[in-house]
Amino acid sequence: MANAREVKIRIRSVKNIAQVTRALQAVSASRVRKAMEAVEGTRPYATKAWQVLTHIAGQPGRNSLHPLLTERAQVNNVLVVLVSGDRGLAGPYNTNVMRFAREHFRNFEATVSYVAVGRKGAELLFRRGEKVMAQFTDMPPEPSFSDVSPVGRIVVDDFLEGKADEVYLVYTDFVNMISQVPTLKKLLPLEFDTSEGLVQSGFSPASSGPAAAYTYEPGQVEILDQIVPRFTALQIYQALLESFASEHAARMVAMKNATDNATDLAGALTLEYNKVRQQTVTNEMLDIAGGAEALAQAA
Repeated sequence: MANAREVKIRIRSVKNIAQVTRALQAVSASRVRKAMEAVEGTRPYATKAWQVLTHIAGQPGRNSLHPLLTERAQVNNVLVVLVSGDRGLAGPYNTNVMRFAREHFRNFEATVSYVAVGRKGAELLFRRGEKVMAQFTDMPPEPSFSDVSPVGRIVVDDFLEGKADEVYLVYTDFVNMISQVPTLKKLLPLEFDTSEGLVQSGFSPASSGPAAAYTYEPGQVEILDQIVPRFTALQIYQALLESFASEHAARMVAMKNATDNATDLAGALTLEYNKVRQQTVTNEMLDIAGGAEALAQAA
């Protein structure tokens, strides 16, 4: 059994760790609320952009309207945008999204390369020998659309230049404070015929009723040249916001569990400390009694 001094040092260390984890929990609780507000703020614009694109894509000759709408006859190269965190201490958040991506693309027939958004995902990809085309780290705590635009530009350029025949987006969808789900979405060529994807990505499907009529100025081609690449970047931006909210929620839960465990451990160590102190006092009293008895016998 450890002596009282060693146990006391352990108690002090555990309490210090509990203070750190409690502070990280408070920071994540504050940031997750801001991240949720940012996610909600992008949805009205994204929903309207989706409706416009759905209407355009429903026109005859979709494949000839814009290169980003064109399905490739043969898929040889696939580009995956993997969104993870820059830091750890978030429980299984980073590991789950990485495992989800690897399980889906492990047996893919085409050559798979990655664009890593987040340091932890990039480190895991490099460690497993995956092909990483680009890496984006140290995103601001409250990213703007311009912070994500370089990612969208790389994705669009690679698709237009034929370096990628399909582009997928892997991120963590924020459901609530307890549940965060790794999600896969096909980014390019754009798909518009799955209402399930609309719901999963936070976009509301168009309401039932007569189809909306649009008048395009200056023209349909000019609108597509602006909207399609921008909407591609917008999907990445919203996925980043969803992932940020998921990361902060996961870190808040992980730090709460760590704080609770540290508190329980400190209580257990305090009990052990008291037992050690009691045993020490008992031994001292026995020594005193034994000495007194020896003196009495000597007299």
